[in-house]
Amino acid sequence: MLGYPNCPFCGGSGYLRRELPREHPDFGKLEICSCRQGRVSVQVRQRLHSLSHLDDLTGLTFETFLPRGRNGLGDQQANSLQWAYNRARRYAGNLDGWLLIIGNYGSGKTHLAAAIANFAVGMGVPTLFLTVPDLLDTLRFAYDAEDTTFEQRFEEIRSANLLVLDDFGTHNATEWAQEKLFQIINYRYINHLPLVVTTNLAMDQIEGRIRSRLQDPELVSVVRIQAPDYRRPIDDSGHPELSSLDLHGKKTFDNISQRLDEGLSESEVSSLEKAVQAARAFAEKPQGWLVFFGEYGSGKTHLAAAIANYRASLGDPPLFIVWLDLLDHLRATFGHDSKVSYDRRFEEIRTTPLLVLDDLSTQSMTPWVRDKLYQLFNHRYNAELPTVITSADSPDLMDARIRSRLLDTRMCSMYHIAVPSYHGGTQNRKTRSKKTTKK
Repeated sequence: MLGYPNCPFCGGSGYLRRELPREHPDFGKLEICSCRQGRVSVQVRQRLHSLSHLDDLTGLTFETFLPRGRNGLGDQQANSLQWAYNRARRYAGNLDGWLLIIGNYGSGKTHLAAAIANFAVGMGVPTLFLTVPDLLDTLRFAYDAEDTTFEQRFEEIRSANLLVLDDFGTHNATEWAQEKLFQIINYRYINHLPLVVTTNLAMDQIEGRIRSRLQDPELVSVVRIQAPDYRRPIDDSGHPELSSLDLHGKKTFDNISQRLDEGLSESEVSSLEKAVQAARAFAEKPQGWLVFFGEYGSGKTHLAAAIANYRASLGDPPLFIVWLDLLDHLRATFGHDSKVSYDRRFEEIRTTPLLVLDDLSTQSMTPWVRDKLYQLFNHRYNAELPTVITSADSPDLMDARIRSRLLDTRMCSMYHIAVPSYHGGTQNRKTRSKKTTKK
């Protein structure tokens, strides 16, 4: 007997058929009797729990999450963590709609997703927690499984009361994988079943059909975590590991030379003044992109470092990095002794909350470097991440794909600093010109 022996509905079989007209799509279909429903629910919960490997994630709860992050985080980063934590707790309490958590490696996405899953399990909700690669492997193994069929496993996944998909975007995007993921997500979309997704991808990197579901504002709540990888070292000054800002610690807005005693033309002085004003405004409220270009020694790096030092003084140290150093860091990941993968290092750079990229040179680039620069810019452009760029190159000489991003005035403000190279002297230009002529 599957049900209770004296059940007046199923007679102990555990199943029953509803009285329906023949044309009804459920005519003749067996349904689980209420006398067996409780027992089945327990079995379903246990089955999903074993598939999820949640036993390995029992320590990832709301109680063990640090809402303000580790020591050394700036206010902006800590606030984004606090907001994500609060939103995840509210979602766990009602499981209404979908929750999309976006953030860098090690930013806390998986911890919050697992905390939601553990909370739901504690409330008796049948929950399935899977990384996307594990989900796809689970489906593939079902073809040869002895205890289930592919159809049963697929139905088990797509119809779970709560489905949590962790690390969306780390899977091998074969046509089969994309189709299975779309079928799962589309089923839950149509039936309004609770779904939690974590990813480090920008929206434009997600397959179009899935992206359209994840961008439905009536169903999906989006949480962006701007905190850095908690495994990444932060030096004593509070700067990110890759940042070279400590070498420019004396470059501030207080000691920028206005160069009024050098005999510069009115237009040259005006170009510098406008750049300084733009830098101060950006430092107060980093939004969009800010680009300074001009000849070497014109003050571009000083302005970029002043912005970075100002943000660091507020507790939000940005990633300040010279373009050639960035390339060296990426190339170093291919070494046998590298402890960081290329993918992780590149993701760390392109998703940093505020990037200050100094001395960008687009001349004599290899195709690989050109593509990396485009990928970096394109991600930050689409994700609308604040970025400061300095370059001695005119935008007209840059790759067309990159130039198109820089010319978008909705996102980017460009300032040409038209002053000559600064050497720290007080002599006027006429005097310098005479000395040069004598030589």
